[in-house]
Amino acid sequence: MAKKQQPQPNGFVLFDVIYEDGSRSSNRKVPATELGGLNGDAPARAFVELQDRKIGEMSGRPRGRIKSISRSPKS
Repeated sequence: MAKKQQPQPNGFVLFDVIYEDGSRSSNRKVPATELGGLNGDAPARAFVELQDRKIGEMSGRPRGRIKSISRSPKS
């Protein structure tokens, strides 16, 4: 008997990021496939940090350290 495949989440989950310097970045997209499992939303922080590093390298102005990250409220 064939094993049923679990449905994979698709799309993005939006997160609000607050940096240690008090600045805020709203509605940061994180692929839904990066989330879930035993770690829940914890991988979102690593994903956003990677995005920030890439943006900082391209712009020459690195972002500050992340103070907190939370899901954006639904509109």
